[in-house]
Amino acid sequence: MTNSGIIDKGWFSEICPMWEGIAVSLKVDKLLYSKKSRFQQIDLYQTCSHGRMLVLDGIIQLTEQDEFSYQEMMAHLPLFSHPNPKNVLVIGGGDGGVLREINRHDDVCVIDFCEIDEEVINVSKRFLPSMACGFDDPRVTVHIKDGAAFVRDHHGCYDVIIVDSSDPVGPGEVLFENQFYQDLKRALKPGGLIATQGESFFLHPDWVEKLIGITRSLFPIYAYANIIVPTYTGGHIGMCMGSLGPKLLAPARTVPQVLQSQLKYYSSGVHRAAFVLPYFVEKMLKGEGI
Repeated sequence: MTNSGIIDKGWFSEICPMWEGIAVSLKVDKLLYSKKSRFQQIDLYQTCSHGRMLVLDGIIQLTEQDEFSYQEMMAHLPLFSHPNPKNVLVIGGGDGGVLREINRHDDVCVIDFCEIDEEVINVSKRFLPSMACGFDDPRVTVHIKDGAAFVRDHHGCYDVIIVDSSDPVGPGEVLFENQFYQDLKRALKPGGLIATQGESFFLHPDWVEKLIGITRSLFPIYAYANIIVPTYTGGHIGMCMGSLGPKLLAPARTVPQVLQSQLKYYSSGVHRAAFVLPYFVEKMLKGEGI
């Protein structure tokens, strides 16, 4: 395996030691971009059925076909959990998709965006304009910095922090540690909340249990949500949430019809349903083990 994944007879296969024995394969038409940045291998493919596909270190980050499910939930689930989010921080997510969704919230005043790898932003602006349009909003301030270092320097600043991290390897590894979550908590305003990419409870139950345990130890209110993303290995991804006030399990505000009409995945019903989990995951939430 190379850092660019496996290409065989026109098919890209995501084969990764983090999920042994299973792979996602998409038929590709051509490779549009390939370069190793300071931090990771970046590849952008034109697929035959799912539009363009962004791959980092051989791992699929998104396809144009189903990116909306992840982006909408990572943005709207935490933002609608908060009664009045004004100041928002996004860490990671250089494609701009989560920013695109946050920008639909007119009441948000400040959107800080922190990404360690500027090249991901540049590639997205060039090849993924339907997501990179998220950078165009004047409320967005881009910080090309390490996310862990950034939150350490911003105590008590944010109502909502969204961590759109890659998997716990390479530059994203530090974003899965207890110290980072402590710093996230300190960066919140009173009554604030965090939402972090929480891996798959089928593929990574040990990581999910670790993240839930960290969140449970730091926040008076915590939860774990499930998001369906067909082109992620396992077909889904989780979101780990911690709150200093909001209840999380249901929207704190009504979703405006104007905003709802722009969405494909998120709704108030999906918000509630995302927290209905398999029994073995409920046991993880309670600290009863896998």
